Formats: sequence, C-alpha cells, structure tokens
Amino acid sequence: MSEYISLKYYFDKELALRLSDLIQPQYPAFSKTAFVDTVTAEVENKELKARVEVIADALKQYLPMDYEKALAVLLNILGPENETEEGMFTKGYFLMPVAFFVEKYGLDHFDLSFHAMYEITKRHTSEYAIRPYLMADMDRCMDYFQYWIKDPNPHIRRLVSEGTRPRLPWAKKMPPLKNDVQNNLFLLEQFMCDKSRYVQKSVANHINDLTKENPEAVLEWMQQYISDNKDVNRQMIKNGLRTLIKLKDKHALALLRQVE
Repeated sequence: MSEYISLKYYFDKELALRLSDLIQPQYPAFSKTAFVDTVTAEVENKELKARVEVIADALKQYLPMDYEKALAVLLNILGPENETEEGMFTKGYFLMPVAFFVEKYGLDHFDLSFHAMYEITKRHTSEYAIRPYLMADMDRCMDYFQYWIKDPNPHIRRLVSEGTRPRLPWAKKMPPLKNDVQNNLFLLEQFMCDKSRYVQKSVANHINDLTKENPEAVLEWMQQYISDNKDVNRQMIKNGLRTLIKLKDKHALALLRQVE
C-alpha cells in the first residue's frame, strides 16, 4: 500500500511536462501550457487512479477530437519495446494514462484499440485497459486471444492471463469469462508449459483467483491436467493452489504430493 501511495505523486506536473515534450513533435498544435496547467490543477488531492484519469482526460481535451488521430499521436510516443521481463511498471509508468485513454475512450473503435493495447503492452501493460472490452464483447476479445496466446512476446501472452483475472489487484472484480471458470481454464491450459517466468507467475495468480470462485472445478481440471501430462511445472501448480494449500484442502495437498 505504501508503494501505491507514493506512486500517485508520479502522476503530477512533471509527468505532464514529459508527455507534452513527447507529444508536441508529433502534434505541433498541442497546447503544452494548457495541458500542464490543467493536469497540475486537477490532480491536487486525488488518489492514484483518479490522477491517471485526469491526465487521460486532459489528453482527450488537447489532442485531436477524432479518436483515431489522437491515438495515432499517442502510439508514436510509446518509445522502444521492453525487451526484458522486468521494468514494465518502473520504466513504463508514464504510459499508464495512455492505456487509460484507450480504456475510457476507445470502446467504439474496437480493432484500433486492440492494436493500441497490443503495442502498449510491449512497453507497459494493458491488463486494466482491456477489461471494459471483455465486458463489452467477450467473443471478440476471445478471437484476439487465440492469436495472442501464441505470440512470441511474453508481455502479450501475459496480457491474456493477467487481463482476464477475476481478482486482478487495483482493478474491479470481474466474473470468470462468460461466467464459467472453464473458459478461463481453457486459456490458461495453453500456458502451463510456457517458458517465461513472467507468464508463469501470472498464470499461477490467475489459477489462485479461480480457486476463490470455484475451487472444485479448478481442482478437477488440475487433476486431469496432471494425469494427462508427464512434464508439469510443479512450482506453478503450487503457487496456483496456494490458497487451498494454506487452507489445508485435502485435494490440493494430494495434487501437490502427486507432482513432487
């Protein structure tokens, strides 16, 4: 929580200045002074997410009114891709208002916004931005996921897992996909052998979320998965079932012993 509190001060005048300096070469009509003044005045006494929204709203106000044109400007300031599995937050926090811009204003431009989230995720994350799209058109999102599951970039693969988590931290609780944990498990099963520890951590956290929604279904699925596969990631299974293990659930403990 202390990190959350201190982080909010990042979204202030200095970030408004940084974004302005990035935007002006792409969009000379951008009013740097008005943008910075608006952000500085509006973020006062607000918490983190409210501050991020202030900046996203100011971007909406001072960029072209047309969403496609405004988004094109923002996509040009994303910077180089993050080639590691670290730093997506520490080095990419400046893009949080850009992701929120897509989250809040892009629903009527589904494909454009999915392209934007794809690009943002290579530098930061779209795990929050994607959730309104899931609520608006689950089937259309799932069509994208079938490609993203196989993407060579671990950030994109992680987005499928992290963005669909029912209990994603700092986000509103979301029901399982189509109100059935089996849909989540179908996606996650395709990541159970993922080599990226970054993806593995997300999958384990997602499984743990699902154990709080429908533990019986998760345990049955896990039992079948272990029975059908010789090589399993024991650590991922242990982390995914950690809440049930802590509660000394007999089935969860038996599964853990089975993969030792």
